[in-house]
Amino acid sequence: MSGLPTCPKCNSEYTYEDGDNYVCPECAHEWPKTAVEASEEKRVWRDANGNELQDGDSVTVIKDLKIKGSSSVVKVGTKVKNIRLIEGDHDIDCKIDGIGAMQLKSEFVKKA
Repeated sequence: MSGLPTCPKCNSEYTYEDGDNYVCPECAHEWPKTAVEASEEKRVWRDANGNELQDGDSVTVIKDLKIKGSSSVVKVGTKVKNIRLIEGDHDIDCKIDGIGAMQLKSEFVKKA
Protein backbone atom coordinates (compact mmCIF):
# COMPACT_ATOMS: atom_id res chain seq x y z
CA MET A 1 0.00 0.00 0.00
CA SER A 2 1.96 3.07 1.20
CA GLY A 3 5.11 1.45 2.61
CA LEU A 4 4.17 2.23 6.23
CA PRO A 5 4.63 -0.56 8.80
CA THR A 6 1.67 -2.59 10.02
CA CYS A 7 0.44 -2.10 13.57
CA PRO A 8 2.50 -4.23 16.01
CA LYS A 9 -0.55 -4.72 18.22
CA CYS A 10 -3.33 -5.73 15.78
CA ASN A 11 -1.44 -6.07 12.43
CA SER A 12 -3.68 -3.51 10.75
CA GLU A 13 -2.29 -2.20 7.47
CA TYR A 14 -4.10 1.15 7.79
CA THR A 15 -1.44 2.93 9.87
CA TYR A 16 -0.53 6.58 9.38
CA GLU A 17 2.18 9.01 10.48
CA ASP A 18 1.52 11.63 13.16
CA GLY A 19 4.62 13.69 13.89
CA ASP A 20 7.30 11.35 15.27
CA ASN A 21 4.84 8.48 15.77
CA TYR A 22 2.89 5.93 13.78
CA VAL A 23 -0.80 5.53 14.70
CA CYS A 24 -3.26 2.67 14.12
CA PRO A 25 -6.82 3.90 13.55
CA GLU A 26 -8.32 0.48 14.34
CA CYS A 27 -6.93 -0.13 17.84
CA ALA A 28 -5.62 3.42 18.64
CA HIS A 29 -2.11 2.09 19.29
CA GLU A 30 0.71 4.64 18.90
CA TRP A 31 4.42 3.83 18.63
CA PRO A 32 7.52 5.89 17.83
CA LYS A 33 9.15 5.74 14.41
CA THR A 34 12.49 4.92 16.06
CA ALA A 35 11.01 1.67 17.42
CA VAL A 36 10.28 0.53 13.86
CA GLU A 37 13.84 1.25 12.75
CA ALA A 38 15.24 -0.70 15.72
CA SER A 39 12.98 -3.71 15.03
CA GLU A 40 14.18 -3.95 11.43
CA GLU A 41 17.57 -5.14 12.66
CA LYS A 42 18.43 -8.79 12.08
CA ARG A 43 16.69 -11.16 14.52
CA VAL A 44 18.79 -13.63 16.48
CA TRP A 45 17.32 -17.04 17.33
CA ARG A 46 18.59 -18.80 20.46
CA ASP A 47 18.11 -22.33 21.78
CA ALA A 48 17.17 -23.28 25.35
CA ASN A 49 20.78 -22.80 26.50
CA GLY A 50 21.20 -19.39 24.86
CA ASN A 51 23.31 -20.59 21.91
CA GLU A 52 22.70 -18.76 18.64
CA LEU A 53 20.97 -20.84 15.96
CA GLN A 54 21.57 -20.59 12.21
CA ASP A 55 19.82 -22.05 9.15
CA GLY A 56 21.14 -25.56 8.49
CA ASP A 57 22.09 -26.32 12.12
CA SER A 58 21.27 -29.61 13.83
CA VAL A 59 19.37 -29.51 17.11
CA THR A 60 18.24 -31.98 19.76
CA VAL A 61 14.79 -31.94 21.38
CA ILE A 62 15.04 -31.45 25.19
CA LYS A 63 11.42 -32.27 26.14
CA ASP A 64 8.75 -34.72 25.00
CA LEU A 65 6.55 -32.77 22.58
CA LYS A 66 2.99 -33.87 21.86
CA ILE A 67 1.96 -33.37 18.25
CA LYS A 68 -1.36 -31.55 18.05
CA GLY A 69 -4.05 -33.59 16.31
CA SER A 70 -2.10 -36.82 16.57
CA SER A 71 -1.24 -39.46 19.16
CA SER A 72 2.45 -39.22 18.18
CA VAL A 73 5.13 -37.69 20.40
CA VAL A 74 8.53 -36.25 19.55
CA LYS A 75 10.73 -37.89 22.20
CA VAL A 76 13.50 -36.28 24.25
CA GLY A 77 16.83 -36.65 22.47
CA THR A 78 15.39 -36.68 18.96
CA LYS A 79 17.98 -35.13 16.65
CA VAL A 80 16.69 -32.78 13.97
CA LYS A 81 19.03 -31.96 11.08
CA ASN A 82 19.09 -29.03 8.68
CA ILE A 83 16.66 -26.66 10.42
CA ARG A 84 15.27 -23.51 8.82
CA LEU A 85 14.59 -20.45 10.98
CA ILE A 86 11.33 -18.56 10.40
CA GLU A 87 9.40 -15.70 12.03
CA GLY A 88 6.58 -16.53 14.40
CA ASP A 89 5.77 -18.39 17.60
CA HIS A 90 7.05 -21.71 16.25
CA ASP A 91 10.30 -20.41 14.81
CA ILE A 92 12.00 -23.60 13.54
CA ASP A 93 10.81 -25.31 10.36
CA CYS A 94 12.15 -28.86 9.96
CA LYS A 95 11.55 -32.47 8.96
CA ILE A 96 11.72 -35.15 11.63
CA ASP A 97 12.44 -38.74 10.58
CA GLY A 98 9.39 -40.91 11.11
CA ILE A 99 7.08 -37.94 11.64
CA GLY A 100 7.52 -35.53 8.74
CA ALA A 101 7.51 -31.77 8.30
CA MET A 102 6.68 -29.69 11.35
CA GLN A 103 7.53 -26.52 13.23
CA LEU A 104 9.18 -26.34 16.66
CA LYS A 105 9.76 -23.64 19.24
CA SER A 106 13.43 -22.82 19.78
CA GLU A 107 12.93 -22.93 23.57
CA PHE A 108 12.49 -26.73 23.40
CA VAL A 109 15.71 -27.56 21.52
CA LYS A 110 19.43 -27.33 22.11
CA LYS A 111 22.14 -26.99 19.49
CA ALA A 112 23.72 -30.35 18.65
